[in-house]
Amino acid sequence: MTTDHTQPPQIDTGRAHPARVYDWLLGGKDNYPVDEAVGETLPPEARDAARQNRAFMNRAVAHLAARGIDQFLDIGTGIPTEPNLHQIVQRTVPAARVVYADNDPIVLRHAEALLVSSPEGATDYIQADVREPGEIVRHARGILDFDRPIALSLIALMHFVPDDQDAHGIVRGLVETLPAGSHLVLSHAALDLFPELAEQVIAQYAKGGIRLGFRTRAEVARFFDGLELVPPGLVTATEWYGEGLEPPAPEASGIYAGVARIP
Repeated sequence: MTTDHTQPPQIDTGRAHPARVYDWLLGGKDNYPVDEAVGETLPPEARDAARQNRAFMNRAVAHLAARGIDQFLDIGTGIPTEPNLHQIVQRTVPAARVVYADNDPIVLRHAEALLVSSPEGATDYIQADVREPGEIVRHARGILDFDRPIALSLIALMHFVPDDQDAHGIVRGLVETLPAGSHLVLSHAALDLFPELAEQVIAQYAKGGIRLGFRTRAEVARFFDGLELVPPGLVTATEWYGEGLEPPAPEASGIYAGVARIP
């Protein structure tokens, strides 16, 4: 595995970061008091959402690996939590290649130790922000073959990009770099499923200095414009499961999730 070492990681422990708050919600230890302070103010359902979101990612990438997808670009990786994406896909495709990207320097600190590929495959990591997609794609081209299908994974990421930062345009631009037969894997916090709960979460993150852009189902569906949604389509995180996989236990969720093929 290689990582981007152009600058040593500078971790800001005085301001909450989404990756570290998410780590806290998942029960991780790689966060700081400022992140815990945000997490503590969130309703209990936030922990459920983090768990449900992680489980959706596991099912979605396993589904794609079982169908021969062997290249993955995971943006908004978060702090490594086993099983990591590459571990899931390399169980099925040992030679799979995975590029991770996240904008929190703490992820870089853990990447070399925890995002280690199987001998047959490869993993790589870049510290970068989805708001600078060109940099991510440029780096990924050194590891992934953009002439063959790639799965673009945006798990619980785009609701941290409000509309004034052109979230839909960012995703559209990333998708346009991928060849036919590639896939978009996306999960996104819902504004309309549990509106009062959503507004509470948005307000508490804002107090920690983190802007959120939760969206309605129609607004999330726009991320998949022009793509072919894989059954069961755009559903909640706990309702999505791939062909041949066991359906998850019925459970309410405030996360939309979908997988789509690029025609």
